[in-house]
Amino acid sequence: MGENAIDLGRRRFLTGRSAQPQPQGVRPPWSRAASVAAACTSCGACVPACPQHIIAQDAGGRPILSFAESECSFCGACAEACPEPVFDRLLPAFEHVAAVGADCFAGRGIVCQSCGDACPESAIRFRPRLGGPALPEIAADRCNGCGACIAACPAQAIAVSAHSAEAAHA
Repeated sequence: MGENAIDLGRRRFLTGRSAQPQPQGVRPPWSRAASVAAACTSCGACVPACPQHIIAQDAGGRPILSFAESECSFCGACAEACPEPVFDRLLPAFEHVAAVGADCFAGRGIVCQSCGDACPESAIRFRPRLGGPALPEIAADRCNGCGACIAACPAQAIAVSAHSAEAAHA
């Protein structure tokens, strides 16, 4: 590491943040792993088209999302920029929903409702409990998978998980 480089691992440790990686293969909205594998030519046209700057290319040059700084606005610019049949806007945008992990501040006794404040769908409610702050619960039927809560979480305790019928909670 260079003389002026910042060791982010140390910084995460000192701030109490864990290095929780996003699952492999979170693809842009209206695309599926099968369509990306079959039709994507790794041209990268979707990357600069995204106004939220959440699309990057994985090691194979295929589009992948990062919700670290922002969320998906469902503008469709990625789908419009793609010259191949990777995107199908007739499908639901995502096959995932948000899920709160064990690193959630509320679960550790610290009052935090950042995820609920950031959720544009009001899919996150807070269940009161005795002796501690309210715990977040995500209504899977209301979550659109945009990632707004992921970007807003100061504990980096929210990730995506496969869509299920029951609500995800801490």
